[in-house]
Amino acid sequence: MKYRQLGSTELSVSEVSFGTWAIGGSWGKVDDNESLRALERAMEAGVNFFDTADVYGSGHSEELLAKATKGKEDNIHIATKFCRAGDIHDPALYTEKSVRAFCEQSLKRLQRERIDLYQIHCPPIEILRDGSVFSVLDKLQEEGKIRHYGVSVESVEEGLVCLESPNVKALQVIYNIFRQKPQEELFPKAKEKGVGILVRLPLASGLLTGKFKEDAVFEEEDHRNYNQNGDSFNVGETFAGLPFKKGVALSRELSWIAEGKGNMTRAALRWILDNPNITCVIPGFKNVAQIEDNLGVLDTASFSSTEHERLRAFYEQEVHANIRGSY
Repeated sequence: MKYRQLGSTELSVSEVSFGTWAIGGSWGKVDDNESLRALERAMEAGVNFFDTADVYGSGHSEELLAKATKGKEDNIHIATKFCRAGDIHDPALYTEKSVRAFCEQSLKRLQRERIDLYQIHCPPIEILRDGSVFSVLDKLQEEGKIRHYGVSVESVEEGLVCLESPNVKALQVIYNIFRQKPQEELFPKAKEKGVGILVRLPLASGLLTGKFKEDAVFEEEDHRNYNQNGDSFNVGETFAGLPFKKGVALSRELSWIAEGKGNMTRAALRWILDNPNITCVIPGFKNVAQIEDNLGVLDTASFSSTEHERLRAFYEQEVHANIRGSY
């Protein structure tokens, strides 16, 4: 395992870390025992950073992380998020009373005295522009409730607004071969400001594994079923904002990336880690096999400059025009 510094903080995190949205239950059926085995396997491999949120399984993924990391709190860093449990457009949700309550509830579920990275969970841009919530987070940081704070954003514009707040230390963004826009302006500016970049949905909800066919059917409780068109939250969170069948067709055109790299999953993750502005990638998982597959990127060779240029041209010419939602 290799480690990268989280922006200008003292935290050094594994370049392959993991997100726990899936084990909370929004990606179909899950088995808690298998989830715990998978978390243990990741830590055995040197993973020291996990991302979660208070709404993943209504706090269930936080509780699983508490069990998995008990006694390892000083060595295993946890990032969690808040605000999606209420009306994200209501300014009252971001007051000290509200944020403090969210924080205390997460601390209780995580069984920790401090959250390593506390993130606002995809709030509206007007909340970010107002900036009052950052003062609240400053206070929680001074009290030792949180170590650092950041923001999970949906668009480049939101990320740029966050960079205007000096104590934001991390941005979590959707970034993958199908969704390359953040690398143009946001990533260089974040690096200049000493802000780390966490990459979520690196496999475009599974499209970039190359395993789907156009007639694939997802379970009722899986967001890849109910949010394909953004009916429940930002469409960019599901299949990178691409219409599913179009995404499958585009992924088929990318099958060449697996050559010499094991499979498309490892190749897609390698493409992200080739970018020096990235702190870590946080793919999801539901079992040990998926942990192992994602960790395979550690032994996967980087893409050549020619291959990177080919993938950039593919995005610009074939993909970009098909992406829906704020970006």
